[in-house]
Amino acid sequence: MRRLLPALLAALSITWTTGAAVAEPDYEYVALGDSSAAGPLIPQQDPTAPGCLRSTRNWPSVLAARIGARLTDVTCSGAVTDDLAGSQATVDGEQQAPQANALSPSTDLVTVTIGGNDVKLGEAAMQCVNLLPPPLGRSCRDEFTASGRDELADRIDAYATEFAAALDLISARAPEARIVVVSYGTHIRREGCYPDQPIWPKDADYVQGSIHRLNVLLARAAAEHGASFVDVESASAGHDACAPTNQRWFEGVALTGPAAPLHPNGDGMAAIGGIVADQL
Repeated sequence: MRRLLPALLAALSITWTTGAAVAEPDYEYVALGDSSAAGPLIPQQDPTAPGCLRSTRNWPSVLAARIGARLTDVTCSGAVTDDLAGSQATVDGEQQAPQANALSPSTDLVTVTIGGNDVKLGEAAMQCVNLLPPPLGRSCRDEFTASGRDELADRIDAYATEFAAALDLISARAPEARIVVVSYGTHIRREGCYPDQPIWPKDADYVQGSIHRLNVLLARAAAEHGASFVDVESASAGHDACAPTNQRWFEGVALTGPAAPLHPNGDGMAAIGGIVADQL
């Protein structure tokens, strides 16, 4: 929080022009991460990086507005941890520069949500879709654990070293910054809500249990590296894909609005931005 208080005070220093209040923030905030932060399909999409499917109403934008920060948003749908240091091929065939290039010694705040694509959580969740009730389909939990080991859990556990290295990279590029790791949310409640969301109860528990396992890893790494951690999973309980439309922060397989499946919607982005701002 080296320059957070001055930035907030600067936001209260108002220049009046044609009746409008204009803040002049000098607090530099860089947002890193994947589609959970980028906001694919949520209007309006950022025209400066169409291949990243990044919304101008994603939670980093909400957070920046709340704290009066100057935002550099390089979140990008499909990003994996390697894309922090290396370029990323986006959905339109263009190349996104390494996200860590946005960091500098003058950076005050960095948020990061990443890891889901590294362990293929989204692909795993889509394998859990069953249009037919049990026992007519196949359980994804049974498939991932058929060998006697939990394949998805093993992927998540193996990711710890890579995420730790990512936090080291961020610290090296932005040595004065406060680093905030933001978790993934509660996408589906205990036992799900089949058939409204076509995931069997035991598979719903398996999917969210795997998300929780990744969040625990992210929290542990944040603590070990002197970073802050924001627990969106607990805060979003009751706002999952099974919730009524007007209470839903995360879309499921069956969409109710302009957002990508299994991702935060516009209401979710607003809520997550507020949660992070409150913790800052």
